[in-house]
Amino acid sequence: DLTNEIGDPTLVHWHGLTPPWEMDGVPDNPSPMLGNMETRGYVFPAGTGGTHWMHAHTLQEQNLLAAPLIVRTADDEKADEQEVVVLLHDFSFTPAEELLAKLKGGSSSGGMAMDHSAMGEGGMKMQGMTNEAPNMDMMAGMAMDLNDIEYDAYLANDRTLADPEVIQVEKGGIVRLRIINGATATAFTVDTGVLGGRLIAVDGQNIHPLDARLFPIAMGQRLDIRLQLPPEGGSWPILALREGGSQRTGIVLKTPGADVSKVADTGETTGPVLGLKMESLLGAANPLVIRNPDRQYMIMLFGNMSDYTWGMQGAENLISKPGERIEITMHNMSMMSHPMHLHGHHFQVVALNGRRFSGAVRDTVLIPPMSMVTIAFDAGSAGNWPLHCHHLYHMASGMMSFVKNKA
Repeated sequence: DLTNEIGDPTLVHWHGLTPPWEMDGVPDNPSPMLGNMETRGYVFPAGTGGTHWMHAHTLQEQNLLAAPLIVRTADDEKADEQEVVVLLHDFSFTPAEELLAKLKGGSSSGGMAMDHSAMGEGGMKMQGMTNEAPNMDMMAGMAMDLNDIEYDAYLANDRTLADPEVIQVEKGGIVRLRIINGATATAFTVDTGVLGGRLIAVDGQNIHPLDARLFPIAMGQRLDIRLQLPPEGGSWPILALREGGSQRTGIVLKTPGADVSKVADTGETTGPVLGLKMESLLGAANPLVIRNPDRQYMIMLFGNMSDYTWGMQGAENLISKPGERIEITMHNMSMMSHPMHLHGHHFQVVALNGRRFSGAVRDTVLIPPMSMVTIAFDAGSAGNWPLHCHHLYHMASGMMSFVKNKA
């Protein structure tokens, strides 16, 4: 049961779950907004497990109207590991409507800032790139736009590093981080520091494990990272580095009696720029059955920075029937990245820049500037399923379409 007590109409989307279309949570698609003090009942399967979340599918998402939605399996319940859930967000004292209006007006004041500094290969690395960062370099000589909003704070579980959440853990124990990027317009890189980590799932779907220290996470995406703590104990910050900026947020893990050192909310270097390198290394533990597609589509993602208009050319007539294998190639012709999210389905990433491979199963995939990503999925239940950018202000400015799945 969902009860609205915020004083304004709203509606919540169950991101990562696959409810019937009328319960998906997008206003007027097809269900109306939930009125003040109205309660609406939802009944649908919880799925096969995983790290998911729920959030308003309106500009109210900027007001932190979001929460984790964890579906635990029987194996999760039996596992000898401690679960730590982390919801990342960006926060502004400026109302979302005003932020959008300033973006539309091309203003660089009032919290707006366009960052054009990231460059591709051509004698230099992209801003924030390190040899440890699992990211793919951009095309040579191309500049991309980063961080079109300068936020007042970057949050992990609604707290900054000035007063982070400190979570007690056991010496020598195993921790399963369930990290959700609920930010509206900020991508991060999760830094597990000296612990390192093993990535075991993305967007709630198991993958072949991948060991690393830096893990990119775009808006709407989730990461499950397993950590092995040392037997001697201690304290360890788990940080989320803002893409292309020095700001950071995070939590602290500590064993009993360990000291916790102050962690600054800005670092000495900028956070890595997200690309496709890690995506190219991921493989689904349960991939789609190999079959020829029944329908194939090409979508061109475009944007106009001067008046902040975004769109999806070729997405006007995405049609499917339940059970059909659909492939969609999305080609980003803009100079901002777009984390593209499909409702009601989980898809497999099957090609990056034209190179076919058996990638991860997801519901949200990042498409960097001048890059091309192909996804495949089997059309599910009937409905008009949104396909949109999970940058809130890109979606609100036109980067949203629908896969019309008709029986």
